[in-house]
Amino acid sequence: MTALAPLHTIHLFPVLDQHLGELLRSLTPADWERPTVAPKWRVRDVALHLLDVNLRTLSMLRDGHYGSPGPSGDSYAEIVAYLNRLNAEWVTVGQRLSPQVITWLLELSGPTCHTFLSQLDPLAPATFAVGWAGDTVSPNWFHIARDYTEKWHHQQQIRKAVGQEAPLLQAELYQPFLATSVRALPHHYRHVAAELGQVVQVTITGSGGDTWYLNQEATGWSLTQESAGEVVTEITLEGAVAWRLFTKSLPRPQAQRHIQIAGEQRLGEPIFELLAVMA
Repeated sequence: MTALAPLHTIHLFPVLDQHLGELLRSLTPADWERPTVAPKWRVRDVALHLLDVNLRTLSMLRDGHYGSPGPSGDSYAEIVAYLNRLNAEWVTVGQRLSPQVITWLLELSGPTCHTFLSQLDPLAPATFAVGWAGDTVSPNWFHIARDYTEKWHHQQQIRKAVGQEAPLLQAELYQPFLATSVRALPHHYRHVAAELGQVVQVTITGSGGDTWYLNQEATGWSLTQESAGEVVTEITLEGAVAWRLFTKSLPRPQAQRHIQIAGEQRLGEPIFELLAVMA
């Protein structure tokens, strides 16, 4: 059974940035004030957050400047609280910026951020681990892929608000988002008991979709793209809404209309709680 290979996404950052610039420049003043699926955030707030992602990456990782005390502790809850505070502070201050200035700063910082990330050794330990996947140490390629999912899903939140979702759902851009997000599955199944050799099959349909297998091994659950035992549960998730499930914007009553679970139902339940975001 072959483990999942590293997933390289750095070459897609300029593509995302180009799509974002074109999108933002097409928006009307009313569009910037539209609500999004991100609670309490309008289009302008999500765009401000994307700017913060770029500037925080350069300040913290490139320049070693953190600017304020870090989280109060190392627990998942404390890190999430810290990130929520940073996000809220930035969005509040950013209300002073016009849409034109926000767009200009995104177009200025995006290529610089991409240049910095592309110079990192993909296999070296990242400064920040991918907490939503249960990592305490992550290689840089996974940290970069996590940043890709961040940029992808926040741009898609804007696109959903203004009815322009299709560009990011093309397989070239959506498949890396999905392939990164599903790497959280073993962590979300860590407390789920199953017999040795049992397998949960997870299929995401549509453009960019694929099939993955959660295999119950002696050391816990592992994620591969081949089954090593008996498939006892098959989960099928509609690709068009998968990104919303993984980013906290598809409540369970809605998700149930887009997910089919065949076989042992108990082993399908954790899919409803899968998250590929921290805050």
